[in-house]
Amino acid sequence: MLQIGDEVVYFSVVFLLVVLVTRSATWATLLTAFLYIFMVMFRFPPVPADRAARVLRPGALSSGGGVPVVAHRGGSHDAPENTLAAIREASRNGATGVELDLSFTADGVPVLMHDETVDRTTNGSGPISKLQFVQLRRLNAAAHHRMKDRFNVEKVPTLQEAVEECIRHQLTIFFDVKGQPDMAVSVLHNMFKKFPELYNSSVVSSFEPKVIYKMRQTDPHVITALTHRPWRLSRFGDGTPRSLSTWSQLWTGVLDVLLDWAHHRVLWKLCGISAILVQKDFISRDYVQYWAERGVEVVGWTVNTAVEKEYYQNLLKISYMTDSLLEDCDPHY
Repeated sequence: MLQIGDEVVYFSVVFLLVVLVTRSATWATLLTAFLYIFMVMFRFPPVPADRAARVLRPGALSSGGGVPVVAHRGGSHDAPENTLAAIREASRNGATGVELDLSFTADGVPVLMHDETVDRTTNGSGPISKLQFVQLRRLNAAAHHRMKDRFNVEKVPTLQEAVEECIRHQLTIFFDVKGQPDMAVSVLHNMFKKFPELYNSSVVSSFEPKVIYKMRQTDPHVITALTHRPWRLSRFGDGTPRSLSTWSQLWTGVLDVLLDWAHHRVLWKLCGISAILVQKDFISRDYVQYWAERGVEVVGWTVNTAVEKEYYQNLLKISYMTDSLLEDCDPHY
């Protein structure tokens, strides 16, 4: 839960900043009071902690099997990503859950796809939003995978096909929503109604706070998580600037600082999240403790080497996502 000291500090800072800008204690008091009332009225309480714990730490800890391990995109190194084969392979290799990317075809069919285009993972080309489902279904999702000879032909699955496969293998699902919040929330809400077991075996996550807020608004019983990588707006995952313009780097850097502050001080509380998914290089024991004091579970991504996995399992003792459950593989940003 939010510490009392947190709220005192946050609203004191707001009050002082408004006083400095307006030079009016009255306006500062009114604005601070308005923000406080807004937070109280429009924030969502998190789902019960015991239910969230059962989903985020399924069985593994209680059975002494170590921390839960989530196959990122189904385990993109071990099988073609975001396919039914990947889900089956993840289960066979000992994953407790899978992270799957939700996307939509031109005719509104919810399917699994990470990129905006189908070029990287299939033998097709072009934006997925421009392809009809019948066109997408003709493509081979194993076409460019390093183990394409073993998996041969894999179709891009629908969301429902993937959910049914995960339920069959008793895997926790992390639904990753990247865009189209209204459509995504509506589809997921219907999926939860069709498969009620998802309430106790899945998490809806997104980089976009509006997705999570809308999901909680539509169905407050769904367990949710914010995904976060510091400096995401100004830099790519490997640290290189997104823009060569000095002014653009400065401006996006400022936005990054504000976004990071908002994630750690406001957004998590407003959305009532149960977990935060953070890029692995920014997680420490102090960071895990910070969130634990607020009742939020930390999940690291993407942990791809034996050394990193040992660090997460034995020192941090928290869940992590990986591209491979079998061997070391290239870093993912």
